[in-house]
Amino acid sequence: MYRSAMYDKPLLNEIAHIKKDKIKSIDTFPNALQRKEKVNIPDLDETQIVRHFYRLSQMNYGIDSGIYPLGSCTMKYNPKICEEIAGWDDFANTHPYQDVSTVQGNLEIMLELERMLCEITGMDYFSLQPAAGAQGEFLGMLITRAYHELNKDNERNEVILPDTAHGTNPASVTMAGYKLIEIPSTKDGTVDLEMLGKALSEKTACFMLTNPNTLGIFESEIIEISKMVHKAGALLYYDGANINAIMGKARPGDMGFDIVHLNLHKTFATPHGGGGPGSGPIGVKIKLEKLLPIPRIARKDGKYLFDYNVPQSIGKIKGFYGNFSVLLKAYIYILMMGRDGLKEASEIAVLNSNYMKEKILKSEKYDMPYKQLRKHEFVLSCEKLKQEKGITAKDVAKRLLDYGLHPPTIYFPLIVKEALMVEPTETESKEDLDEYIDVLIKIANEDPELVKNAPINTPVKRVDEVGATKNPVLTWKMI
Repeated sequence: MYRSAMYDKPLLNEIAHIKKDKIKSIDTFPNALQRKEKVNIPDLDETQIVRHFYRLSQMNYGIDSGIYPLGSCTMKYNPKICEEIAGWDDFANTHPYQDVSTVQGNLEIMLELERMLCEITGMDYFSLQPAAGAQGEFLGMLITRAYHELNKDNERNEVILPDTAHGTNPASVTMAGYKLIEIPSTKDGTVDLEMLGKALSEKTACFMLTNPNTLGIFESEIIEISKMVHKAGALLYYDGANINAIMGKARPGDMGFDIVHLNLHKTFATPHGGGGPGSGPIGVKIKLEKLLPIPRIARKDGKYLFDYNVPQSIGKIKGFYGNFSVLLKAYIYILMMGRDGLKEASEIAVLNSNYMKEKILKSEKYDMPYKQLRKHEFVLSCEKLKQEKGITAKDVAKRLLDYGLHPPTIYFPLIVKEALMVEPTETESKEDLDEYIDVLIKIANEDPELVKNAPINTPVKRVDEVGATKNPVLTWKMI
């Protein structure tokens, strides 16, 4: 039974006795570690403390609070049953050092998930090890390097990226030791085949591509792109951040991609944000299977096991075997959705995106360069607002906070001036989409000075982001 320390004298005496015993042990602490002054802790009662933290929790914004239209992030609502099952003791209390005989169910789930992801993407094999999409990209680059070294094709030291590439792509390329070659897009916002042809050479190791790309545009020339890349002796890599747009409709493997990474923490039911948890499994065609990281999950004589006997593997990419809780949630989600459910999710994501885009553009307050038909996301430009009223994309994003709405991604991709990158996902209702549309249009019509000084009614007003970047406070001791 709960006992309140405010009114329970026996409990207070018990606490005091414990404190006395602990004070005696302080004498054994080194002088350098002993406090010279009393700890400055406010004298608050239980009710005040509870209300303080509860109020802080109400100030938070999460996917349970409302729409989260971050472009290229697929921040959708995730079924609570996935979280509940992942929290069951039989799963949550599994330890990576347990004997393999005691985790047969876990291994069965992981191997089945690999096969599910192969079916969704059209790849032949998967590794579940990477703990993030960026780590999956890096693994893809390591596999690319190992593949060319195995073929004694060591002169291939360049990786080509379009200017619509995701932000982590260049970093992954550079970390793997490759030289980055960026090519511009066409006036439609797609890969320029002429520029790609000029960039491809005997030095090209890989072409990294997202399809649909970061503008939300499907690369309709993907088969020709695949032929060009492979004719040059290079590999074709698929950044799977936007797979949410084509599940059940098209598969990267059928387009000619050799390597694919997925973001299970974006597309397959683990909430994305706050730095984790994440999972970026990577799929490959059969010619690259022997290079996947160890251990591989296998089944032999009716039992599941970790197979370390893969001589040409690039080794380990992460400690232990991957982020199991995220893998489990993806497994549950895919089982619940089924083939038709995943397909419908993509259809609704694309419908919601184009619905929002059309209504916003009809207001003539925002522009949208490049091809008009978009998939799961679209990128608006606030350049007209900036020229006419001095209102920037950042101002619009800050003003959205005053309406209790989460801003979209801003200033990305870089090829769109004053970019607002909106991805509504498949889980938002028409009412939520209409509210967001109405607020964006309302902001465009508001007093420019009001918008430029937003947010007005949030607990924290606009911060000095440049100053924070140049002079970061990296300690809890405020200077």
